[in-house]
Amino acid sequence: MTWQHALDDFKMYLTIECGLTENSVLNYEFDIKKLMRYLKEFDIESPPESITEDELKDFIYTMSKVINARSQARLISGLKRFFDYLIFENLRSDNPMALIESPKIGQKLPEVLSTAEIDKLISSIDLTHPQGERNRAIIETLYACGLRVSELTNLKLSDLFFDEGFIKVHGKGQKDRFVPINSRAIKYINLYKDEVRLHQEPKPGETDILFLNRRGKRLTRAMIFTIIKQLAKSINLQKTVSPHTFRHSFATHLLENGADLRAIQQMLGHESIITTEIYTHLDKTHLKNVIDNYHPMAK
Repeated sequence: MTWQHALDDFKMYLTIECGLTENSVLNYEFDIKKLMRYLKEFDIESPPESITEDELKDFIYTMSKVINARSQARLISGLKRFFDYLIFENLRSDNPMALIESPKIGQKLPEVLSTAEIDKLISSIDLTHPQGERNRAIIETLYACGLRVSELTNLKLSDLFFDEGFIKVHGKGQKDRFVPINSRAIKYINLYKDEVRLHQEPKPGETDILFLNRRGKRLTRAMIFTIIKQLAKSINLQKTVSPHTFRHSFATHLLENGADLRAIQQMLGHESIITTEIYTHLDKTHLKNVIDNYHPMAK
């Protein structure tokens, strides 16, 4: 079996059997192609069924010189899953990555915006611009609902249940969830929907998509990043800001104001509570106040 054939089959498996999103599958493909380029560059002809642990160790060592520890960890994890798939398909009897350990990486705490910073970002949007109402609705939705950027770009008109105060979100692994949405975000989505989007002609297949570009197609992830970067630059915000920053801020502000961690987990669509617990490390002052106010021995 050639590497390309194995990769194509693996991608099909991740998409159909595992239900991973297109972006997740692309990340796996990107890492395996690194290995394929390395093998070609050094004239190593070992196929997927027989490549050895030592050959893979040499590859990881070579990559460690050009990528950081976090990227190395992701690369190793992706390759382990690839060879697990080959075992699943009876193409190998062992995983040559099994004993290769990932580098130790510290926990990376997310960047968080204050409510004042978020208000300032929103206030900086030029509403005289044709896309101003849309961009305001996008920022309001990201912060109000804690969405991933892919969840935002795939949000549909038919996913809006404003009378009930919810939106339906299509999350990772094709798992849907209902997320509460506040009246302020509803207001700005309706303004965009009824005054701007109403006059657009969606492209075929995009009729139900909420947020459209000027050509009537759904926005790309890259475009959302660009919108946010430009807003941050316009107010000289000295923080690294991305669509995910609003998701982090959503979760952190809920936690700081007393929301239950399990409820936050459900709204974020985290499969494990451990993923959500990263937010408990953001504000030690808040956690100390919880003990001081609620622990019976602290009275």
